[in-house]
Amino acid sequence: MQTEKGQSIEDASMQMIEDEIGDHEYDKREWQIVRRMIHSTADFDFAGCNKVVFHPDAIESGMSALKRGCSIITDVNGVIGGLNKQNPRDFGNRLVCNISDPGIMETAKKEGKTRSQVSMRAAASEINGGVVAIGNAPTALLEVIQMAREKAARPALIVGIPVGFICAAESKEELARLKEAPFITNLGRKGGSSSASAVINALFKMIRAESS
Repeated sequence: MQTEKGQSIEDASMQMIEDEIGDHEYDKREWQIVRRMIHSTADFDFAGCNKVVFHPDAIESGMSALKRGCSIITDVNGVIGGLNKQNPRDFGNRLVCNISDPGIMETAKKEGKTRSQVSMRAAASEINGGVVAIGNAPTALLEVIQMAREKAARPALIVGIPVGFICAAESKEELARLKEAPFITNLGRKGGSSSASAVINALFKMIRAESS
């Protein structure tokens, strides 16, 4: 829970974002997510050249799954580190990140894949009906896309915002073409763990606001 002082700082920050951005193309729900991404990164490009792209069912599907207590599967522990931990405690969401498991490394070496790919495939049962949040590894995102297309798992929502130069933008372009699952992504190379966790935090905040 926020202290009164902490909440006042957050409110002032959000108002500053509103004032600096002005008019934008997002609807009310989308803007709550984008604004929190900007708040977590101080990067106003998420409202401009690196704009956020929403599948029509993304917000509703993600909120419903989180409210039901679905698993949240991440590519790196940094995404988990950015989450407001009170939310999964209150709603019963299991946080899943297999990237550091010794068996993942062994399988990745044997199969000639990245640890990120293998960690996503290993979490197939949690991904089915879960919310995937990827902020670092394009190969993890591409693996989840392939799993959805193969019907190996049907995520309720894929938050795909990997950052970087090699295949980051391309993996997000591929996600934006996905028909098998709802998604939230963005254009270009920017992104990161803080952006991915901001999306999840925003969805939980909306759940709480709409339930009160």
